Amino acid sequence: MSAADAQAAPVYLIDASIYVFRAWHTMPDEFRDSEGWPTNAVQGFARFLFDVLERERPRHIAVAFDEALDSCFRNRLYPAYKANRDPAPEELKRQFAHCKALCAALGLSVLRHDDYEADDLIGTALVRARADGHRGIILSADKDLSQLLHIGDEQWDYARNQRWGAHGVKARHGVEAHQIADYLALCGDAVDNIPGVPGVGAKTAAVLLAHFGDLDSLLRRVDEVPFLRFRGAAQAAAKLREHRDNALLFRQLTTIACDAPLDGAHPRFSRLGADADALGAVCETLRFGPMTRRRAYTLGGLEFAAHAPSLPDDF
Repeated sequence: MSAADAQAAPVYLIDASIYVFRAWHTMPDEFRDSEGWPTNAVQGFARFLFDVLERERPRHIAVAFDEALDSCFRNRLYPAYKANRDPAPEELKRQFAHCKALCAALGLSVLRHDDYEADDLIGTALVRARADGHRGIILSADKDLSQLLHIGDEQWDYARNQRWGAHGVKARHGVEAHQIADYLALCGDAVDNIPGVPGVGAKTAAVLLAHFGDLDSLLRRVDEVPFLRFRGAAQAAAKLREHRDNALLFRQLTTIACDAPLDGAHPRFSRLGADADALGAVCETLRFGPMTRRRAYTLGGLEFAAHAPSLPDDF
């Protein structure tokens, strides 16, 4: 990373869903909102978010949520896309709404869209931020997002406290950052129900991309594949010819769109002061205790004593 890259002001881009889901599966089911619905996921997400805000003190930040779980443009291209996932239960959907409300009340840009996934919103935000002279710090463990990394950017698996830049992608996934979409198109992505090219696993995909550079060159020069030194090269060439169109389709699915609408994002994704009324309402609805409320108000730039009503014991 050059000195100029290191000094560029970072934009923190949070892939919210991964942290909400993690809390949903790991936090005890003992928290309830004012209507009696569970809040374990939002409680866990709030703790994560507050930790990030306290630790990093970001001046530019956006939080992206997945709302296109079955309405994404990818579903129209390939109806089986993510069809292996069960629909989110109502208890979790409500908690996603609480998480979005909390972020907005704290003055953070909230990114969401019915036609684009969180990855697309993060990619679009990063492209816009770069145009304003920023570098990106993406908080997510999702390998798909590594394709966005340029020199100066970082991806941060917050739970494991692991951070890497564009040059660290190959050590993690076997291919360069700019090859991630092609790699997933070839070997598939079980998480998103993308089968890839039959018989082409992760190691073979990495070998092919190391030799040919990208999927287009590989398909154009597929007659060279049988002469490469790896087991099953001739069979791989036959499968690539047979499944050429599917490989190109799968790359459409694995490529992050960087032209999504970002309605409601703050200029330059600047962090604003909290909305006292909105934050108070969120805290009441979620039945936050005094310690959690104090953290929320402090992080929002508000004087806690001026806004704190009579409160129950904290959880």
